[in-house]
Amino acid sequence: MSKPKVAFICVHNSCRSQMAEAISKLYAADVFEAYSAGTEIKSEINPDAVRIINQLYGVDMTLTQHNKLIDALPPVDVVITMGCGVSCPLLPCRYREDWGLDDPSGKDDKEFIKTAKIIEQNVLELKKNIHKLLGE
Repeated sequence: MSKPKVAFICVHNSCRSQMAEAISKLYAADVFEAYSAGTEIKSEINPDAVRIINQLYGVDMTLTQHNKLIDALPPVDVVITMGCGVSCPLLPCRYREDWGLDDPSGKDDKEFIKTAKIIEQNVLELKKNIHKLLGE
């Protein structure tokens, strides 16, 4: 049986969704495949997010990830929106959830670290419960 595919979605696919993809690949790759995308994109991943994820987890997102729109995703089982009011009616899935995260862009490192740690806890919870959420 193939692993479920999870898409982390936010407006620009430059900060929270990218952080969630990186943390998921680190902690949950054995349970689900992680992707991120946006309804619009910026030219690069937020440099502060890149720096904090590298500092906390030793992952350089610039080597493994890039900004993409939701139409670049494969079919997914789970859609997680980051809390920016994004609704993705054109992105079918079996389960949808909103994590309600504030965007740390433009704020200090403390806010980026706080966001990363919330994402980490949410990813670990999703890893633990994904099969139940999908009715498997």
